[in-house]
Amino acid sequence: MRPSGRAADALRDVTLEVDIAKHAEGSCLVKFGDTHVLCTASVEAKPPPWLRGSGLGWVTAEYGMLPRSTHTRNRREATAGKQGGRTQEIQRLVGRALRVALDRPALGERQIVVDCDVLQADGGTRTAAITGGYVAMYQAAKRLLTAGDVSHLPIDGSVAAISCGIHKGQPVLDLDYAEDSDAETDANFVITGSGGLVEVQCTAEGSPFNEEQLTQMLTLAKQGVATLADLQKQALGIA
Repeated sequence: MRPSGRAADALRDVTLEVDIAKHAEGSCLVKFGDTHVLCTASVEAKPPPWLRGSGLGWVTAEYGMLPRSTHTRNRREATAGKQGGRTQEIQRLVGRALRVALDRPALGERQIVVDCDVLQADGGTRTAAITGGYVAMYQAAKRLLTAGDVSHLPIDGSVAAISCGIHKGQPVLDLDYAEDSDAETDANFVITGSGGLVEVQCTAEGSPFNEEQLTQMLTLAKQGVATLADLQKQALGIA
């Protein structure tokens, strides 16, 4: 039995609440159980300097955890004067994931910045950030289309992410902190709505895992992302 009592293939309760931030071009409060992440998307009129004159757009992400998003207070990284390695790794992952679903030529020479702020952490913050970040990015892109700033919606499919792992010898989907901190293997899967693999992060924390277990985790992840893709469509009002 999992600590949460869930079946091996069961997600936590997932909600995607849109239009949560008044001033952002796109926003989504994503909840994977007790992990809550606020994702906002801001449109900038200029692309990064290295893309000027290319006709291509860009999406990038910034990620951070609020001081009391965890059991004990974390010092703000701005106070420390620099970002930690984990923060940089996660925000680069989020940016890479979202760029898969962006039609860069259609966006034109603009940049969408997706900010992912962890309000409460209970495992899977990066996967929640990608899933909610896509919703916020889509909203920002839709606003550009509505305003007539682009000729067609600069979105190419969808993308979401989910964690899997080996916990007490059993492949399981969507680890919370109780499982994540005790798992023999920890994995994160970034997958498109059509089932394409974008990125796989898989690490043995204890005993090595085998190919059969990897295949089992991938099967669970694809199932989980299919559900997340449906929830994204519902949140965005896509038929």
